[in-house]
Amino acid sequence: MQLDLFRFCNDVDQDADLDWTSKSDSHATSSTSNNPDQHVSSGYLRPHEQLPSAHHPFPGPDLIMEGAAMKPLAFYEFFAGGGMARAGLGKKWKCLFANDIDVKKAASYATNWGASHLKVADVGSLDTSALPGTADLSWASFPCQDLSLAGSYVGLQGKRSGTFWSFWSLMQNLAEVGRAPRVVVLENVCGALTSHGGRDFLAISEALTNGGYRFGAMVMDAVHFLPQSRPRLFIVAINRHYDFPDSFLRTGPSPLWHPERLTRAWRQLPEDAKDAWVWWELPDVCRREQALSDFIEEDPEGVDWHSAAETRRILAMMSAVNRKKVESAKQARRRMVGTIYKRTRESTTGEKMQRAEVRFDDIAGCLRTPAGGSSRQLIMVVDGNLVRSRLLSPREAARLMGLQDSYILPAKYNEAYHLCGDGVAVPVVRFLAANLLEPLIAKSIPAKQEAA
Repeated sequence: MQLDLFRFCNDVDQDADLDWTSKSDSHATSSTSNNPDQHVSSGYLRPHEQLPSAHHPFPGPDLIMEGAAMKPLAFYEFFAGGGMARAGLGKKWKCLFANDIDVKKAASYATNWGASHLKVADVGSLDTSALPGTADLSWASFPCQDLSLAGSYVGLQGKRSGTFWSFWSLMQNLAEVGRAPRVVVLENVCGALTSHGGRDFLAISEALTNGGYRFGAMVMDAVHFLPQSRPRLFIVAINRHYDFPDSFLRTGPSPLWHPERLTRAWRQLPEDAKDAWVWWELPDVCRREQALSDFIEEDPEGVDWHSAAETRRILAMMSAVNRKKVESAKQARRRMVGTIYKRTRESTTGEKMQRAEVRFDDIAGCLRTPAGGSSRQLIMVVDGNLVRSRLLSPREAARLMGLQDSYILPAKYNEAYHLCGDGVAVPVVRFLAANLLEPLIAKSIPAKQEAA
C-alpha cells in the first residue's frame, strides 16, 4: 500500500514526466550506450535502469490548507539534486527548467521527473537563452558546504557555495531582458546567517536589494513535519514590480519562524536592505503525529543489521552519558529506536577520539552527506536487554526527507544517502508553497508605474 505523505500533498506528482523520451528530447536517447553517468552532447543524461520501489505504508501529519485553485505556476529549479523542491511544490507547478552539475544526482532527477527540461552543467555556463519562458518562481538550494560547520565554513567565497553568484548573475540577466522571476526562493543551512561574521548574509541581502527585490527570511525546521531535526534558512524574495496585500506581512518577527539568530543577522543589515526587508506571515503548524520508530523497518533493503560484536564496539565508543541513555532505554518496557552519529571529541586528557553519540527522543539527527567530516547515521533499536544496530537504510533516509516510497533511489548506498542528505525536506517546501508562495503569486499584481 502506498500512502500519500500529507492530505494537503495529494497533488504532488511523483510520476510527472517519467517518460522523458519525448520528441523534444529525442536526440538524448538515440545512442545505445547503457552508461548512466554519460553525458550526451546536449548536456542531458541518458536514462539508467529503474530500481524496484518499496511500497511500505508511509504515514504523515495532516497539515494545512490547500492553495487556491489556479493554472499551473511556472518555475525554474536550480541546484536541483533529486528534485525534492519539485516534489514539494506539486501538481500546481510546472517545471520549465532544472539544473544541476552533479551527474549522479541528475540521473535520479531524470529517472523520477524526466530530463527534457534538465540541463546538466555548471550554472555559471548558462545564459538566458537556455531558460525557456518566464518563471513565476526561481528556486535555488545552492550548495551549503562552505557555509556549514560540517564543511569548510569558508563562506560565499568558497568554490561550492560561491556558485550563488553565478546563479544570481543569471537572474539579473533575465531581468535585463524583461524576464525576471516574480519570486525567488533561496534555501541553505542556517550557517549562512553567521558565516564570515554575518557578511555572507549581508552580501546575499544586498544582492537581492540591488536586484530589485523585497525579501524576508525564515528558519524552518523539518522536525515540525517529519521526525528529523533539520533547521534550514529560507529566503523568499518578490520582485519590486509587484504589489501584494498587507495580509502577507507581520509587523515584526515570529518566535516560531524568526529565531534570535535570524533577527540578530537582520539587525546587522544596512538601512537599504532593511528597507527592502519584510517579515513574512506564516501560520503555526499542527502537532506532528509520527515518530522515528514509524519510519524504521525490521527488514530493510540495502543494509544489514550489525553483528553482536559490532554493536558492542559501538557501545564501547560511547561516553558514560550516552551509555546511560542506552541503559534507560532498556528500562522503557517498549521498543526504543535511537539514532547515532560518530563524532570526534576530546577526552579528559585532551586526546581526540571518536565517540558514538545516541539520542532516543524519537527524532533522527539531521541527515548529512558523508563528505565534509560528517558520518552516516546509524540506528540503535533497544527492546529490553536486546540491543541491535545498523546503518539507516536509503529508503528510511528518503522517508525522513518526506519522499514517497514510489520515489526511485540510486542503487548504490552512498549515492542514495548523499542524494537524501543533500536535499530539502519535501513537506517544508509544500508548507511554504501552500501558505506563502502560491497565494503570494496569485494575489500580487503589477505595481503602478509612476509618471515620468
